[in-house]
Amino acid sequence: MSKKQKTIQSEISLSGVGLHTGNNVTMTLKPAPINHGFSFVRVDLEGQPVIEAKAEYVVNTQRGTNLEKNGVQIQTSEHVLAAAVGLDIDNLIIEINASEPPIMDGSSKYFVEALEKAGIQEQNAQIEEYIVKEIISYKDEVTGSEIILMPADDYQITTMVDFGTKILGTQNATLDKITDFKTEISGARTFSFLHEIEMLLEKDLIKGGDLNNAIVYVDKELSENTMQKLKSAFKKDKISVKPNGILDNLTLHWANEAARHKLLDVIGDLALVGMRIRGKVIANKPGHFVNTQFAKKLSKLIKLDKRNNVPFYDLNQPPLYDIHQIMDILPHRPPFLLIDRIIELSESHVVGMKNVTINEDFFVGHFPGAPVMPGVLQVEAMAQCGGVLVLSTVPDPENYLTYFMKMDNVKFKQKVLPGDTLIFKCDLITPIRRGICHMQAYAYANGKLVAEAELMAQISKIK
Repeated sequence: MSKKQKTIQSEISLSGVGLHTGNNVTMTLKPAPINHGFSFVRVDLEGQPVIEAKAEYVVNTQRGTNLEKNGVQIQTSEHVLAAAVGLDIDNLIIEINASEPPIMDGSSKYFVEALEKAGIQEQNAQIEEYIVKEIISYKDEVTGSEIILMPADDYQITTMVDFGTKILGTQNATLDKITDFKTEISGARTFSFLHEIEMLLEKDLIKGGDLNNAIVYVDKELSENTMQKLKSAFKKDKISVKPNGILDNLTLHWANEAARHKLLDVIGDLALVGMRIRGKVIANKPGHFVNTQFAKKLSKLIKLDKRNNVPFYDLNQPPLYDIHQIMDILPHRPPFLLIDRIIELSESHVVGMKNVTINEDFFVGHFPGAPVMPGVLQVEAMAQCGGVLVLSTVPDPENYLTYFMKMDNVKFKQKVLPGDTLIFKCDLITPIRRGICHMQAYAYANGKLVAEAELMAQISKIK
């Protein structure tokens, strides 16, 4: 079942402090157009530069996932991105007047609440989803952290964490359905160990921290010097350690809250892939470095897969239209009829096929000693498929002719030779209006993309 893209209905703002800078931050979440994805806008800087939420812009994963484009940075991007993914949102503009979103309580809960308050609405475009067909993995040999992605019917995530400390041993968390993100994961808060907090305090890197936005696991004895520093940093008169080994003023939402927060981070970091994922993620000892390295690897694989994204069709099945039915629709005739079958047809796309044989008329003169199908005829064949699409919208196609208006971004990737079976897929870029068909067309053969073009044609009634 095809699903529509989603954004929010109206803009909404949140304010708070940035965890590492301690600055007051206002973040405004705004609706975004179809196919926009997620983007951050630094409204505090001249020109309001935009940083798209993409893995290629990750520059640093110390204390969060930090993005940079043209010298402009966004820090700790993962919690707000996780909220968007967790609510099935595809397109969102995140305006921010500082380098990092407000930390709130260290979870995604407040971002989820804001997005729901703004209202979520469907958009008039199909979602883009990466369907995992084989196991993909990435391992950090230094830390032993590993992420595995395998085929599944839904987007599922399991995290397994082991911090090698008595206070926080091995924990697991699983999300079987993204619809459970709000109740099961979004409230899981960020956490640190006491030795990390001490280091951050020494480097003056935790100015916005207090005991309401980070769980602190006490993994060493609390010295009087550290106690005084914590009191000062967290603006508390008294600090103590609870029986379960965390600093006071916080109660755990779940016994495995640390593993759930790591799962939240995985979702936020993998949002940088730029499209929905249908598959199961198993993350062993995840962290921002391994998460984003995996996101970069997956992004490259998706780009390659898109380039060679050969749709599979069972050519042994009866076609939707055979050659005779095609000739009832199209005005073309052999030797200039360049499609043999129509396999699929909807209001917005068409799939056709051509068997390329040595007996084609064009091979007589097009390199007889080394026959190659002319590129212009590949484009013509794609256009004829588009002709079937547009002529299927009128009751009397035999009374119409189709004419090219323009072609853009034409690329030829591979040679087409005698014996090849060409598959053509054409998708509408805009709805058909006034008989004008604007489409993105692809031609495939031998498991590879051989040609692509953006085509525009118009049908005209025969006078």
